[in-house]
Amino acid sequence: MTTVAVPVVFVIDDDDLIRAAIQGMLKSVGLRSETFGTPQEFLRSKRPDGPSCLILDVRLPGISGLDFQRELADAGIRIPIIFITGHGDIPMTVKAMKSGAVEFLTKPFRDQDLLDAINQALDRDRVMRQRQSELGKLRMRYDLLTAREREVMAMVVSGMLNKQIASELGTSEITVKIHRGHVMRKMGARSLADLVRMAEALGISGANA
Repeated sequence: MTTVAVPVVFVIDDDDLIRAAIQGMLKSVGLRSETFGTPQEFLRSKRPDGPSCLILDVRLPGISGLDFQRELADAGIRIPIIFITGHGDIPMTVKAMKSGAVEFLTKPFRDQDLLDAINQALDRDRVMRQRQSELGKLRMRYDLLTAREREVMAMVVSGMLNKQIASELGTSEITVKIHRGHVMRKMGARSLADLVRMAEALGISGANA
């Protein structure tokens, strides 16, 4: 039986009252949360591996929320971010949204607006985690292919015919068909179109695999 991970909402704000208010509101609707006064505290924390999002104040001591957003991206930490601020402006909002923020809320905001943004962020994170999981499984299947099977796969998805592949590799068409069958079976592809989609997800193009 698979255990469903409980979603967590992280909050980074240097204002104790804001943190307490948001945490209380989240608790009232059954959402688990963890709060931090600085980005450094958040980075030092052991975060559970499950759906999550981050409520981030734009103005923090020592670093702006926008700079921290970029730091997280550079470090490969992908978490949907909801910005909150008491001093929002249009250029700041545009910059945050272009960098992938889910929402940009100016204090004081309605609880429902924040909850709507949180639900959207958690849904986005669930989808992202599902895609990452599927890609991980795809990579594991690809790793099972032999070097020759990878060559054949790259040529197949580039649109080459079996006889063209055989000529390119200096082998027989029958051998190519055998390799192609192994590729389809190991990758779990039901059709050529299926294999092409898998190759695109893995970043394989033409004979460059």
